[in-house]
Amino acid sequence: MILYVGTYSVRGSEGIYLLDFNRDTGKLTMIGTLANPRNPSFLALSPRGPWLYSVCEEQKAGAVTALALRPGPGEERTLGHQSTLGVGPCHLAVDPTGQWLVSANYGSGDVALHPIRADGGLEPATDLARHTGSGPDVERQSQPHAHSANFDPSGRFIVAPDLGSDRLMVYELDREQGKLKEHLPGGVVVQPGAGPRHFTFHANRQWAYLINELDNTIVAYRWDEAGGTLTPVQTLSTLPADFVGTSYCADIHIHPSGRFLYGSNRGHDSLAIFALDPATGLLEARGYVPTGGEHPRNFAISADGEWLLVGNMNSDNIVVFRIGEDGGLEQVGEPFGLPAPVCLLFAAAE
Repeated sequence: MILYVGTYSVRGSEGIYLLDFNRDTGKLTMIGTLANPRNPSFLALSPRGPWLYSVCEEQKAGAVTALALRPGPGEERTLGHQSTLGVGPCHLAVDPTGQWLVSANYGSGDVALHPIRADGGLEPATDLARHTGSGPDVERQSQPHAHSANFDPSGRFIVAPDLGSDRLMVYELDREQGKLKEHLPGGVVVQPGAGPRHFTFHANRQWAYLINELDNTIVAYRWDEAGGTLTPVQTLSTLPADFVGTSYCADIHIHPSGRFLYGSNRGHDSLAIFALDPATGLLEARGYVPTGGEHPRNFAISADGEWLLVGNMNSDNIVVFRIGEDGGLEQVGEPFGLPAPVCLLFAAAE
């Protein structure tokens, strides 16, 4: 398998890295770099062609970049850049048809929408949905901070967690007009001071899960795909009850089997493991595994459900875990050194 790694442009990073992952042994091998845009901290693959998209997390003029993974002779790998019309884009997603891209601008607190051309390139943004509001944390929540933007499995709706306003904004994609229509006025309110960050849908299209950065919790929701509504059913901590110190959540993913869910803790430097009941959507804490490094950001689970790889940004390494039948994690091999890894993304080998 191929592993794409997005990084921050610090400590000698050369941008977006390509690694070979041996699914038999769990060994990572460096192939090289794909491109070197500024701060390519989050990546997304197209579902309809050999194209990769990256944010350029700039604090003055945020942008998104389109890259050809298999350019022909004489063709450019970089298909172009487009402004996100905001500051500090930190997340992006492609709709299931591969025709639209949304990006979340953390610094300016808004979500941009870009059409994707037939050749994989990006058109200028056709809409920008601006968030409003604030939260009780005066340092982190003085203004809106859109932290991710996520298409639902149908591609009709976008859920955008906003860390600054403690809300999940829900938009309906107007494909004819290229607009983001606010579907639930004011969004879905979460616990004050929670700091919504990343979000994921269950494959059964009935459940969805939010990880909150500031209060270190995961919220389980019932998802009504027809109506585009979210109903909270459970909130659990991602940290052990006896933990004392400062920690902030980062990423969240569901195992391909639909039976387990994982979240990353920065500070506690661990992965929290939960058993997931797909019949009820409820979670049960199953323990915590050290990530083998400092400040784990995103992590990726292989499509076969056998491997989990986590990027430890501050210690400049990627750690490989084998996933057990019970959802448990066992580290395999030594950490793989790579500067400031943030986003990990699996793809099938050519």
